[in-house]
Amino acid sequence: MLEDRPLRILVAEDDAALSVMLSYNLEAAGHLVMPVDNGLDALREVTEWKPDLVLLDWMMPGLSGVDLCRRLRMATATRYLPVIMLTARGEEQDSVHALDTGADDYLVKPCGMDVLHARVRAVMRRSAGRAAAPATQAEDVLSFADVTLDHAGRRVSRAGTPVALGPTEYRILLHLLRNPRRVFSRAEILAAAWDDRIHVEERTVDVHIRRLRLALNATGGTDLIRTVRSSGYMLDDGKVG
Repeated sequence: MLEDRPLRILVAEDDAALSVMLSYNLEAAGHLVMPVDNGLDALREVTEWKPDLVLLDWMMPGLSGVDLCRRLRMATATRYLPVIMLTARGEEQDSVHALDTGADDYLVKPCGMDVLHARVRAVMRRSAGRAAAPATQAEDVLSFADVTLDHAGRRVSRAGTPVALGPTEYRILLHLLRNPRRVFSRAEILAAAWDDRIHVEERTVDVHIRRLRLALNATGGTDLIRTVRSSGYMLDDGKVG
């Protein structure tokens, strides 16, 4: 199983004591760990060491975790690289901001090691588990209006222009494309796009829907994601049938 295999984990954390603790516990669980204490070194190791997962401190010298996460999401090679943001900030708006930058999850420091391991397993299942499941031939390529999703190649385009999506936004779009013009509640979207073994607030769906909208509409296209008040979201081009 995915969560049983050793992972290459990059720990980007400038607090030396916390970095040692994280590295020790992850190595004790059988993972390979590369610790770095600044954003520029983290960026280099992502390219050279090619980790399976990045634990990324919110604030670091050289290049902040927020800026690094944005860079990873903009690059084709690291677009789907799982990222867990580590932050000492506990306010809800800060956690939303971490997700907005492209992080797959976040942890507020200090955190328990059991929680850390659970989040690592959950993020890896979400990012790779569903992607590993073979698509049926009928849905190798899904299209609606001018949006096309090539499930076999994990590529999305709009009017022929490539669209960069994070793993969660990709899964949401896949679900909506499978069922265009159907309204889905936030709970239904959570069930389709997140692992059901962890707790995720329903308002997190709104964050990822906003990111999906921004990506799809980046070239000025019509917004195809309709918000249905008190119900949820649907994929709709305004046409009948």
